[in-house]
Amino acid sequence: MQSRPDFWSDQAKGQRVVGELKLIRSFTEPVQRVERLQADIDACLELAKEFGESEVLADLERLGPELAREIEALDLRVLLGEPHDGDNAFVSINAGAGGVDACDWARMLLRMYLAWAKAKGFEVEEVELASESEGGIRSATIEVRGPLAFGYLKAETGVHRLVRISPFDSQARRHTAFASVDVTPELEDEAEIEVKEADLEVETMRSGGAGGQHVNKTESAVRMRHLPSGIVVRCETQRSQHKNREVALKMIKAKLLALQVAARDKEMAALYGQKGEVAFGSQIRSYVLHPYQMVKDHRTEHETGNIHAVLDGKIDSFIEAWLRQRSQKAKSATT
Repeated sequence: MQSRPDFWSDQAKGQRVVGELKLIRSFTEPVQRVERLQADIDACLELAKEFGESEVLADLERLGPELAREIEALDLRVLLGEPHDGDNAFVSINAGAGGVDACDWARMLLRMYLAWAKAKGFEVEEVELASESEGGIRSATIEVRGPLAFGYLKAETGVHRLVRISPFDSQARRHTAFASVDVTPELEDEAEIEVKEADLEVETMRSGGAGGQHVNKTESAVRMRHLPSGIVVRCETQRSQHKNREVALKMIKAKLLALQVAARDKEMAALYGQKGEVAFGSQIRSYVLHPYQMVKDHRTEHETGNIHAVLDGKIDSFIEAWLRQRSQKAKSATT
């Protein structure tokens, strides 16, 4: 299909088709790997009957755990079947209570998600970045593109809490900082969310992000507010104001969809509808560097002492624990 001369004549359509093919392969390839491993194990068992178990024992010891891992991964794929799970994702990070420590914490979270996305083979594009002069960032939004990006990252929505000896405190005291993470899908079919032009308030400004002299001389950055809901987004990384406006509108629609989903989902409503203050008592996960080292998710009770690995992007176990808990709650609600 992609070899057809006219395939890329419509870039947007071509990218959608490629994305759909990647999503399909993300489901079919794990099944094929399980089938191949099972066939190899069956062949080893047949050889064992003819030549003895000792001849195939080493192969079975290798294939057995590998098959178990693939089945577990396939089982996780099954949990990612909700609407929009296959979509790309917008990830917004905002510093909360904690002053400059919170801004530094927001920067650390951004680094964590960038490392996670890179390990997954996802593409990432910066949408907006507001730096803090004393250190860290006040806010950032990135777009993560790849199969099931939203399905995985939706588990990260909520307030994240950091406890450590502050590098900004001359007396080396322990500080607590907070940052919120908001994850929304990039809608493939934007028609499902209607936004009236009269409901939008749009401001333009000079971009403070990447782009060199061009963005510093033109008002290409866009700040968009949806008046009925109060949702505000900012996009500054595209070179043209038109493109930034287009991305900002996509983000508005994605957040409106999240509000609609929240109205039907009590757990998500607690995150989207009533987020409250990004401070004590509202966190979904705590990252403690002092007086001990531990990351604990307060929704699932999943925890690990290897906090540096987590901050380097190894968050899959937390995502999986949340997805499995959510699936169990859904099953319990229907029985």
